[in-house]
Amino acid sequence: MKVAILSSIAWRTPPRKYGPWEQVASHLAEGLHAKGIEVTLFATSDSVTNARLDATCKTPYAEDPDVDPKVAECLHISNLMEKADQFDLIHNHFDFLPLSYSRLIGTPMLTTIHGFSSPKILEVYRKYNANTAYASISNSDRHADLDYVATVYNGIDYHDFEFVENPLDYLLFFGRIHPDKGTSEAIEIAQQTGRKLMIAGLIQDEGYFEQKIKPFIDGRNVIYCGNVGPQERKQLLGNAFALLHPVKFDEPFGLSVAESMFCGTPVIAYDRGSMGELIQNGKTGYLVNSLNEATEAVKQISRIKRSDCREWAQAMFSKDKMVEGYINVYENLLSR
Repeated sequence: MKVAILSSIAWRTPPRKYGPWEQVASHLAEGLHAKGIEVTLFATSDSVTNARLDATCKTPYAEDPDVDPKVAECLHISNLMEKADQFDLIHNHFDFLPLSYSRLIGTPMLTTIHGFSSPKILEVYRKYNANTAYASISNSDRHADLDYVATVYNGIDYHDFEFVENPLDYLLFFGRIHPDKGTSEAIEIAQQTGRKLMIAGLIQDEGYFEQKIKPFIDGRNVIYCGNVGPQERKQLLGNAFALLHPVKFDEPFGLSVAESMFCGTPVIAYDRGSMGELIQNGKTGYLVNSLNEATEAVKQISRIKRSDCREWAQAMFSKDKMVEGYINVYENLLSR
């Protein structure tokens, strides 16, 4: 089986820091390669893989202002599509744009839908619904107008995260600094519980950060650690008393939630989107619907066994489970 994995070129694959789509594409490419499947990863030329790498974009456009995103994306996607007949299957992790090539090539295409950035892009998914295949990353993120061949949860490499039985006493917010992710709500929860809050993540909304977050950063009770890399991420997640995830939108998945549980760290999340699939309420964390409920949940965290968090994450969200899930999908598609 010859498989092409089309990754995003916003960030390197795997990402140096932020880059969830690139992280998933990397884990999948490496996992498939380890199982003897012939994989070509289409990503930026600075990407790191044991599989074959094919690249037209030298540096990620989110890291290099001299790169025009639209031009880079056009060259990146067309590079694969012009070589489509070299592969048995194309696995698209690049959102909706590659779908516009799907009727021009003979190679079957699977698209993992990593959420819908806007209702407007649904028009593209609807158009190509009949002649391509879609996979969802959670059952909650399925759209009624589309057909899906499977739900395959994003996979985490457990080697990247160490289990911590005895954490420190701080709360952690880990994710994009954006109103949707509830950074300011995390600050309120920490204040109401009297615990220190560590914040880590990419500042995606500068105005929000300046107005709602920065005034509370004092280096003592609220600390901003920046957009951290893998080593700092592992330490922050592992040593946290709990991860706060007060999302204000229906999140399709939530890599930091799964990563946190791999470390044994329970999660307190607003019960929206996929959170009910990721978290076992009362066993690996708490699903809440308000600031007050979140505050009460912090007081109950000691009831959670950190070993249960680790076991649940390994059972449900491992890289190996994701790879096996996609291999099953590939085989089903190719047998049609």
